[in-house]
Amino acid sequence: MMITTKLNIQDKLPLTCSRRGTCCHGNLVMLNPWELMCLAREKKITPGEFRDRYCEFGGIRLRFDGEAGWRGKRACSQYIGGFGCSVHLGRPLACRLFPLGRELQSEEVHYMYQGAVFPCLEGCPEVSGLPQLSVGEYLKGQETERFEKAQDEYLDVMQQLADIAFELLLDTGLAESGDTETLPLWRKMGNEQPEILADRIGHEWMDSLMIPEIMDELDDPVSFARKHRDLLQLKAQEEFGALQSTLEIRNACVSIMGVALHLARGLGADPVILAEHWIETAKHHGAAE
Repeated sequence: MMITTKLNIQDKLPLTCSRRGTCCHGNLVMLNPWELMCLAREKKITPGEFRDRYCEFGGIRLRFDGEAGWRGKRACSQYIGGFGCSVHLGRPLACRLFPLGRELQSEEVHYMYQGAVFPCLEGCPEVSGLPQLSVGEYLKGQETERFEKAQDEYLDVMQQLADIAFELLLDTGLAESGDTETLPLWRKMGNEQPEILADRIGHEWMDSLMIPEIMDELDDPVSFARKHRDLLQLKAQEEFGALQSTLEIRNACVSIMGVALHLARGLGADPVILAEHWIETAKHHGAAE
């Protein structure tokens, strides 16, 4: 079992980067839609082009298909040997925080790292001889504030998408009809591989989720995410507003829950745990499986 070392904002750690690039090899970097847009702007290409060239699973994860480096691990698609990150100013929160992790619980933010030994010491042992920084100093230097705000706003978007699925299940008569197929499908999606879930969602919803047509709010992640939320809700209203049959309602309910679960994965959440949580919530309100 992996040990998690929880941190206080005042804790001092060997967080001065040696710029060796070790952390740019063999890692997983998940993306929310605002981060994808920031990366595309820094790359000076369209968000769609960036997603198709450099991302996996419809845009929720950066490709690590560059040249092999540290321990034979492949580099991030944005890493240039001898130079570093080609999109440094637009790098996502996962890169800005590394080697730290972050979680939001009951509106309180916690920072931590995985393992009993500080992660950088394995790949970059020279950091032990560099100046130590407090967690707060490190976050300020990495300019994480806007990226943390974007992450938290998209957690709200995720929940609001799930709420649409709850409305379709509980407020249309679907659950009351004796439906027992919807909740097992929620569970199935929570356990699906991301490429399978992306295919299930389909190109149209994936485009709406990951490359929204919003450019004027990019410097304000909160406004961007909220405008994106409104666009997704409008799309759901237009697509699901005239449903009649039980099958149509079930398909819509499953479809929008799939979008919520896929976004959750891009935010670093565990879709298996989330699906079970939402299933139990629905059962508490009268749904069955």
